[in-house]
Amino acid sequence: MKKLIGKLHLYLGLISGALVFVIAITGCILAFEQEIKAVTQPYMFVEGQKEGKLLPPSVLAAEAEKLLPGKKANGVLYDVPGRNAQVGFYNIDPEYYYVAYLNPFTGKVAKVWDEDGDFFHFILHGHYYLWLPEKIGQPVVASATLIFFVMMISGLVLWWPKNKAASKQRFSIKWNAAWRRKNYDLHNVLGFYIMTIGVILSLTGLVWGFQWFSQGVYTATGGEGSDVYYNPTSDTTLVNAVAGPKQATDRAWYALQREYPKYATLNISFPNLPSESIFSYVNFREGTYYNVDYNYFDQYTLKKIKATGPYSGKYSEANLAQTLRRMNYDIHVGAILGLPGKILMFLASLVCASLPVTGFLIWWGRRNKAPRPVRKSMRRARRDLVTR
Repeated sequence: MKKLIGKLHLYLGLISGALVFVIAITGCILAFEQEIKAVTQPYMFVEGQKEGKLLPPSVLAAEAEKLLPGKKANGVLYDVPGRNAQVGFYNIDPEYYYVAYLNPFTGKVAKVWDEDGDFFHFILHGHYYLWLPEKIGQPVVASATLIFFVMMISGLVLWWPKNKAASKQRFSIKWNAAWRRKNYDLHNVLGFYIMTIGVILSLTGLVWGFQWFSQGVYTATGGEGSDVYYNPTSDTTLVNAVAGPKQATDRAWYALQREYPKYATLNISFPNLPSESIFSYVNFREGTYYNVDYNYFDQYTLKKIKATGPYSGKYSEANLAQTLRRMNYDIHVGAILGLPGKILMFLASLVCASLPVTGFLIWWGRRNKAPRPVRKSMRRARRDLVTR
């Protein structure tokens, strides 16, 4: 059985090694995306007036739309104090994605950023799709992630020592050995130490990779209905109740300001379709996405619409399935534990990227292993046997 598992581990590794390497390396780069952007993108921070009365979404959108003629704003993000508000512009056909950074008190535009030309956006596409078309790259990455999960389990079986004497050699790297032995230890010892984190990375990644896996986890943990995000519809029979969608968004925003006097970030959308509702989330922990209250408003009556699924309602009222789904991203990147968690996930991803390399070198070394020279004593014994 162990021999069969070894063959499985080998062939799956040869098939998926290069893909796992790219996925892990891009994950390392993305680990500190926000921290790097905070240093390299000064336009994220407010200049000039830093206190006062926040401007409503429609005013910020109007200022941003002046610099992007022909494009309609999709929503506004009010960031943490000291940072500019962000007005998002994105579309599928034709495809574009822009973010305008504005002073939330004066409406002055600091920067219009093309996200499609952003370095981290490029790396993200590699992490999700291997820079292939989404319909091709997404299932390829998901399959490689599933194989990596199997590799973690089969690797543990192969690593497991036969006895206590053998176990002494499985927990440390023999640095004074030949390079082949050091490479072997780097693959086995480091693989063992990051196995738990590797499994977490692969399972949280599979939630985005396969819908059957995502729905299965959601249902198994107590979720009801579908786990797919949807925007509940507005009552289109009342089209004249409010002057327009942007004015409706302003009124919903004012209602949220009264309901949530304190928050980290607040995002609110502009409905671009007659049947679309106004979507908003209120985030209470900076740098994460799980501690969030989701709200939906009818764009005509401004009444709250009750939605179902993981992305609905208050975080304090979420069940286990909804909580786990909301935490999935923050667990995947380590943000759930703050900066130490990100560092841990970065190091684990780095080790994950090294495993296909060290594993390939083990296989290549065994294929090209030169025969050991016959000892003189063995040759002498063989000569004596022939003489007799």
